[in-house]
Amino acid sequence: MIYLHKILPFLFSPLVITLLLVVYGVFRNKKRYSVAGLILLYASSTFVVADFLFEKLEGKGLKADAKDAPRADAIVVLSGMMSPVQGAAGPVTEWSDADRFFAGIDLYQAGKAPRLIFTGGVLPWEKTSQSEGAVLKAHAQRFGIPEASISVSGDAQNTAQEAVAVRAMLTDSKILLVTSAFHMLRAKQQFERQGFEVSAFPVDFKVRANAFTPMDLMPDPRALGLTDVVVREWIGRLYYQLSAWMRPSGD
Repeated sequence: MIYLHKILPFLFSPLVITLLLVVYGVFRNKKRYSVAGLILLYASSTFVVADFLFEKLEGKGLKADAKDAPRADAIVVLSGMMSPVQGAAGPVTEWSDADRFFAGIDLYQAGKAPRLIFTGGVLPWEKTSQSEGAVLKAHAQRFGIPEASISVSGDAQNTAQEAVAVRAMLTDSKILLVTSAFHMLRAKQQFERQGFEVSAFPVDFKVRANAFTPMDLMPDPRALGLTDVVVREWIGRLYYQLSAWMRPSGD
């Protein structure tokens, strides 16, 4: 199921749809399809489009300061900020985006909860000897967080499994949930489904604060990557909505 969950967004990515339209147009001698594909690729590769779409995911929320967050029983930091790479002695992990980690550290040091929980994110195709949560725990200890205050959930392959894994280890109900702003709506729903009272602490905002410039109309692979993330998140939200509709609450 996890493979299907990851493959479906890929099939609907702007790059794949563009390729299908262009190939169809060439082989069927229908230029309008090829042109439509190229227009889609251009639009998806501009920051004008990427920022507009991402703002719909992130909403109008602003990056908050840890000192302004409410108190909770635990701080829960979701996985998804590290990637496995090949090291001299075998596979190791490197940061891809550390915002979630540092937000969890800031919240703990601000006294917002006595417990810091990292989810045990792990994917079957990744060559790692331990979950992302275990790696993050070690990093948190280097920042002076007592080991007794840090927990790592059981292994999880997606957001729904993360929520279930945290519920299995935490009987308290109030949590501060830390994840990327575009991912927060879906994550919050999954943790509330497990009976948690969730206070959202979104980070990793993608919508830029820059004023518009003509460069925003130029194709940029970074913008295409953001548009692809939008498509993946839309599909993820639809998947979980359908799952909730098909299963009664609490299953």
